[in-house]
Amino acid sequence: MNFNPERRTTIMNNPSILYLSKQDIISIGGGSSDLYVKALSNALELHAKKDIVQPLKPYLRVDEKNGHIADRIIAMPAYVGGEAPVSGIKWIGSKADNPQKRGMERASALIVLNDPETNYPIAVMEGSLISGMRTAAVTVLAAKYLAREGFTTVACMGSGIIARMQLQSLLEQFPSITTIHLFDLNPEAAGRLANELTEKHAGLQVIVSPDAETAVRQGDLVVTCTVTDKPYIPFSWLKKGAFVSNISIMDVEKEVFLKADKVVVDDWDQCNREKKVINQLVLEGTFSREKLHAELGEILTGARPGRENEDEIILLNPMGLAIEDIASAHEVYQRAVRENAGTRLNLY
Repeated sequence: MNFNPERRTTIMNNPSILYLSKQDIISIGGGSSDLYVKALSNALELHAKKDIVQPLKPYLRVDEKNGHIADRIIAMPAYVGGEAPVSGIKWIGSKADNPQKRGMERASALIVLNDPETNYPIAVMEGSLISGMRTAAVTVLAAKYLAREGFTTVACMGSGIIARMQLQSLLEQFPSITTIHLFDLNPEAAGRLANELTEKHAGLQVIVSPDAETAVRQGDLVVTCTVTDKPYIPFSWLKKGAFVSNISIMDVEKEVFLKADKVVVDDWDQCNREKKVINQLVLEGTFSREKLHAELGEILTGARPGRENEDEIILLNPMGLAIEDIASAHEVYQRAVRENAGTRLNLY
């Protein structure tokens, strides 16, 4: 953080934090994709340059034997360098049955930012909006390099909050999109999202598919937004030239990793753990770091190529990085300070 001496003296004498609610974040542009695309582009380039610190995130599971794969709290600390460095942590909890059982969103989160010069906290903010929107920005950034140029059709698995953010961000960033194929185990949820999208985007065709296969086979870009713990998308469903953004991690079958022309991750070490599909393949001896095409930051910096022909089938398998959350939250924080948003709270 670049503080002037007078401001630093004030902070040292009377340390405070800026609290930002979800509504505060929305009021300064945190509900749209531009903020997150900018923040993640910078963060992933710094990742490729190794100007970050990102410990492996621990998972807190209370009933691992009987619970759902999405029942956990994750601590995600990181330092993001560059011209305006910042440290922080996202603390994100999830319960798969929250929507059905309690009428609550599946995930909730807080993000804390720290000034790396003093390690004092400077902000605390609602984190679920940032978490969802930065995840959508990963798909957007990857699509710029890995999807076919001028792609028109998106297939989306799931119709919840994450799907809504993914599709909103894609539609904001890619005016070429004309058609969306939705599939959800709950057809009513898919129908509601379809109506919402067509009301907001004139001329957009949104089709609720009767099954996952029908939707996936249509997608120039396929994005998974589910809480499944059992892969169900085989390689044979993917059309030539498809780009798959495997956001929810467990949707594509093992053969997709082995048969795709390129497999890209956000961070190899983060992906090769927690018994996810890549980790299973590594343990079986059928996949390795050497078989990986690239980490996404390497493509953004030009160190590795993105799409090289129209027919390539490319799979992105992003675990989600703490640097993405902290970089996005820092962009939110900087805007909030400029626009005098949020609530200032004294630490002492």
